[in-house]
Amino acid sequence: MALLETKLFLPPARADLVARPRLDELMRSRGRVTLVSAPAGFGKTTVISAWLSQERGRVAWVSLDAADRESESFWSYVLTALERAAPGTGAAGLALLAGGQPVEGVLAAVLNEVSVLDDEVVLVLDDYHVAESREVQRGVSFLVDRLPPQLRLVISTRADPGLPLARLRARGELIEVRAGDLRFTDGETTAFLAEATGLDLAESEVAALGQRTEGWIASLQLAAISLRGRSDPSAFIAGFAGNDRYVMDYLVEEVLAEEPPAVRDFLLDTAVLDRLSVPLCQAVTGQADGGTLAALERRNLFVVPLDDHRTWYRYHHLFADVLRAHLVQERPDAVAGLHRRASDWYAEAGSPEHAVRHALAAGDTGRAAELIELAIPALRRERRESVLRRWAGELPADLLLDRPVLAIGLVGGLMASNDFASVPDRLDAIERTLARPDSELVVADREELARLPAALETYRAGLALIGGNPAGTIELARRAAEVAPEDDDLTRSAAAALAGLASWGLGDVPAAHAAYQESARGLTRAGHIADVLGCSLTLADLELALGRLDEAEGTLEHALALAEEHRGADVMRGTADMLVALSRVAWHRNDLAHAADLVSRAETLGESAGLPQHPYRWRVALARLRAAARDFPTALELLDDAQRVYVGDFSPQVHPIHATRARLLIASGDVAGANAWADRHDLDPDDELSYLREYEHLTLARLLLARRSPAALTLLARLGAAAVSGDRLGTVVETEALRAAALDPAGDAEAADAALQRALEIGEPEGWVRVFVDAGPGLLGPLRRVAGRRRESAYVRTLLAACTSPGPSDETPAPSPVGSSALVDPLSDRELDVLRLLASELDGPGIARELVVSLNTVRTHTKHIYTKLDVNNRRQAISRAHQLGLLSRRG
Repeated sequence: MALLETKLFLPPARADLVARPRLDELMRSRGRVTLVSAPAGFGKTTVISAWLSQERGRVAWVSLDAADRESESFWSYVLTALERAAPGTGAAGLALLAGGQPVEGVLAAVLNEVSVLDDEVVLVLDDYHVAESREVQRGVSFLVDRLPPQLRLVISTRADPGLPLARLRARGELIEVRAGDLRFTDGETTAFLAEATGLDLAESEVAALGQRTEGWIASLQLAAISLRGRSDPSAFIAGFAGNDRYVMDYLVEEVLAEEPPAVRDFLLDTAVLDRLSVPLCQAVTGQADGGTLAALERRNLFVVPLDDHRTWYRYHHLFADVLRAHLVQERPDAVAGLHRRASDWYAEAGSPEHAVRHALAAGDTGRAAELIELAIPALRRERRESVLRRWAGELPADLLLDRPVLAIGLVGGLMASNDFASVPDRLDAIERTLARPDSELVVADREELARLPAALETYRAGLALIGGNPAGTIELARRAAEVAPEDDDLTRSAAAALAGLASWGLGDVPAAHAAYQESARGLTRAGHIADVLGCSLTLADLELALGRLDEAEGTLEHALALAEEHRGADVMRGTADMLVALSRVAWHRNDLAHAADLVSRAETLGESAGLPQHPYRWRVALARLRAAARDFPTALELLDDAQRVYVGDFSPQVHPIHATRARLLIASGDVAGANAWADRHDLDPDDELSYLREYEHLTLARLLLARRSPAALTLLARLGAAAVSGDRLGTVVETEALRAAALDPAGDAEAADAALQRALEIGEPEGWVRVFVDAGPGLLGPLRRVAGRRRESAYVRTLLAACTSPGPSDETPAPSPVGSSALVDPLSDRELDVLRLLASELDGPGIARELVVSLNTVRTHTKHIYTKLDVNNRRQAISRAHQLGLLSRRG
């Protein structure tokens, strides 16, 4: 926590600062982006913190370093800072980021939250130049392009960032503070030197220093330190000359020469540290005196406090650079030992990343390897595979030849990061290492060593799955299970899941189901309950394919109970997905009110309670309900939104969003749109059938029925036969219901009744209803005839009632009463206009421009909308509007 505080803490304004009203006024200028760009030592951070200390508002401050060049690390700190400054703005984004959501989608969600704040948040990215990578730059550019008026971005950097500065400048949206602005004027130099030295310098002496330093604050600061206590300051000033680099080197030498040996040694010893604390410095220097840091700060010796409690500090970056240079020059043999002691301290403090970095800096790759190996299990649990991936590129390849546990851990980091190129060669090298005697191996964790043979087969199974070799995946997963230790539930569970995924992709749903049941049991034994929830989603999908609604419902309810039993302070991640999946079961039973309630409960929990795929799943579930209400425009918008936020996984995409969208086009009467979909996806009734495209071909069959094409019946017969052979009874119900709906209008009542009877035999025990409702009006004749013969059947009466109702209306399937008229205080036409634009990507000023009104008017309408919809932010308003069907209405 302490290390986090150092990155997210606004540096305190120094009490001895020179008043610089011209800079304060410049910083107060209005603009979306403020760029403070100048070389090192120009006081960029000081100017920003001084300005902010005079402002009354929310500040999200992030002090960046080179480790933040990784996008995940960078945005984790940014969103955490925003959440601290304005609670509720960053939490959901952090959850999405941790779940693997693309940065653009994460930022869109965060900006929606920020855009409804009543006041401004200033986001400061300090030392941005050290963290800017291509990935970070792309995300910041996305942010800059969509900044709402409530968010002001301030960037402190030594070099201009790769952002659209010219465009911002042309639009008058960029405030620039450059080196010329930051240089001390003569008056500021006089005030600074008087405050810093206590000397009454002559005007000519001040002017000489100002001229020779060119207002460069860092060199003036060093000059002031050297002047303290001098009997002849004029002589010093007269001899002071040189360009920036030589001036800095000269002054540091002067400063160090004036310091007592103990302080000088302390400065050089601690130069290897990025951040300083008393215990850390004591461990590195061996000095017992803990007051040195505070004394250095009081003397303004380039020590910057990083928290309110004066626990963590850092040196001025330029000062630290010069200290390190002097350390290497004066005591080169000491550098490795200092890094080694820092590594030991960080390891003991439970900060493996810093410990590894110092071990590598010490040249002690063996120690670094041991630290990494011991950290692997925790990093896996915390899903921090990106750290392992980075280390995989920093360790020499020959080091891994004797360390198979370390090598396999780095493979896991690469695989989880979708970096597969080097994995096959690495696995081969590990296998060769394991063939050597155990006595030749270097192992820090002996328990992990026993897991290696099975882990090798598991990773190879994963490579086979990615490479499109499901049969090879199944065989390799079987071998992994055979060689895994009896108590290695995690490896066995992973192998079973991979085999299940391969079987699922092949259409062998029963085998996939059995494998996933085994995986879920193993994960439960291992105590990985969050993973059990993800496993349960797949199990429920498979059970629906098998036609087992009751079993799917039981699987999901059991998972919910486990999540509740093992929950901590927060709802367990994946809980919201269980509710969405249960809503699908209720929808199949045509219990639309219950389905709507489940979707609403999932929405209330929020995306932080969902897995990475939750955003799109939730939207698809709500789209089904809106389609059942015949609100096709809203349903289609939801599906488009689902496609935008879609995050896949290793599971086969057996229900692609685009095919669900095509079904809604058909149901709404847009046959031309559905035809375009079929052409775009190269679908033909004579295609060779495969399970992976079964849902698409079923959708094509519905399209052919809408076109009254005789090819529909042939395609349905082929699909039904394939489903029967694969025991996919859920598909059999659908094909037989559709065949009955097609055969009766064609005049073959006997065949229609037979097809319906087969569908009823499967559907009745489980309570399938919606599949019959969606089969179309052609099913009414066969249903009425069956109802006449089976008057005692409550199930048939339920189906007939569902299929003969006037048609789902806006009163039935929404999570709450549908339409503006259902609100106690309905939205006005103008509020509906604003609401529809809130659902777009426009920010507040953009909405104002679109409606040709002032921004204040938009804000007033927005507050009224939130009150009437009983929501607190933009995301909730959009969700509620979808539920009420408001976004499809015009006027």
